Amino acid sequence: MDVRSELHKAQLFQNLELLANQIVEGFISGIHKSPFHGFSAEFAEHKIYNQGESTRHIDWKLFAKTDRLYTKRFEDETNLRCHMILDNSASMYYPEVKNPSIENLNKIGFGVLAIATLMQVLKKQRDAVGLSIYSDNYDFHSSEKNSERHFQMLYSKLNEVASHQNASTTTKTYTYLHQIAEKIHRRSLIFLFTDMFQTETEEAKLFEALRHLKYNKHAVVLFHLLDYEHELNFDFDNAPKRFVDVETGAHVDLYADSIKKTYAEKVMQYQEELKLKCAQYRIKYVGVDIKSDFSQVLNSFMIERQKFA
Repeated sequence: MDVRSELHKAQLFQNLELLANQIVEGFISGIHKSPFHGFSAEFAEHKIYNQGESTRHIDWKLFAKTDRLYTKRFEDETNLRCHMILDNSASMYYPEVKNPSIENLNKIGFGVLAIATLMQVLKKQRDAVGLSIYSDNYDFHSSEKNSERHFQMLYSKLNEVASHQNASTTTKTYTYLHQIAEKIHRRSLIFLFTDMFQTETEEAKLFEALRHLKYNKHAVVLFHLLDYEHELNFDFDNAPKRFVDVETGAHVDLYADSIKKTYAEKVMQYQEELKLKCAQYRIKYVGVDIKSDFSQVLNSFMIERQKFA
């Protein structure tokens, strides 16, 4: 174990809520430049106006500043139940990151911070959030709640996941997606963060598990997390290397250029199959490069939240 690497991870995620809030603030300020100073505070107390709703609670002052219609949110409103699902298998800890930062994360770090960021938005809007984490076991489950104590417990759990390498070597995606689906009883917006690499290889069963998440009229968004440079494009220098499967231990020694084209074609084919199956089951597929910022995740959330309301 690299003690310095573990220390850097612990330091990065030790105040996950603050880190997530900074990302949300940056996202909002990126949309609303200086003329909209102060919008972030108002954002926490408003929701997007949907056509057909009563206009009685529209905030016309906010409309004058943003040119968008928002209605005021009241203390007892909880319009959304949201459940986050995180793949915590060994493959999610790729790539190895020596000095993690917001711009330099592995897949599990990106997933943890993306979930924390969405939680920050949901918390401000007083919506209820639940969390499930799986690998070779059903590691953690918490039903949807919106209390401060509940949010702090979830932040603590996410911090624990991000700060320590999972020792598991297998992934049972479709086994545990079925179990998670059985636990989410009330209609919810479900976000699944995974690289879709699993040791269970029967794709028909995997897609059936994804479809199971749709029962009870849930809306499902699949965030497919990959390091595009290496896992999608196989962009390595052409020196001889040993490539090791972190989940099975299998390895192969080769020059990257010898299989780069074939590898990229196979992964792209798998990605297209995922997209088609998700479209068939009315699951929103979002391919995410973990080297990008969090705007794609937040934009997808805002779109799906508005549709779900």
